[in-house]
Amino acid sequence: MPETTRRRKLTHDDILPIADYGKIRRERRREVSELKKRRRVEVGPFATFYFENYETMWQQVHEMLFVEKGGEAQIEDELAAYNPMIPQGRELVATVMLEIDDPTRRATLLARLGGIENHIFIEVDRERICGKPDPSRENASPDGKASAVQFVWFPFTGGQIARFKTPGARVLIGINHPNYGHMAVMPETVRAALAEDFD
Repeated sequence: MPETTRRRKLTHDDILPIADYGKIRRERRREVSELKKRRRVEVGPFATFYFENYETMWQQVHEMLFVEKGGEAQIEDELAAYNPMIPQGRELVATVMLEIDDPTRRATLLARLGGIENHIFIEVDRERICGKPDPSRENASPDGKASAVQFVWFPFTGGQIARFKTPGARVLIGINHPNYGHMAVMPETVRAALAEDFD
């Protein structure tokens, strides 16, 4: 994988030819899977937060190109879709998955969770940072059913960043929707990994 220390944007030059990616795909998928283990937090029984960065988006773009085989014409669309998911130094960015295996139960739960994108937060030493949902994506269906995938930005102040980066800082992540109220303590290994996303 290319040098990615605090990279903030994917460019066309970062994209490998798909044949070349195919040769290293298995190893890259394994590496990113290990990386993601240090960037995920489960909140309650169904919600999992996957915190994105340059490396996870590099992988996502290559996977989309590999699977969909859209060639050069697809690259710019994928860069436009996934570059906004790379944190820019004063924020964390998460894909929040509402993961319910049973289709009937999933439909019932998602129908009760409309607006969940406005009830997602991080707390650093008891100071709450409210998540900002992606306004360019459909967070709910026209009938109010929540999307099973939410994209959320957490904008931090300088003081919040300093506290977050302090080893052992108490960080909570939560959802306070009326029909899904859960919080989790962010493990220290995750906090340490995410601290690297900040300037």
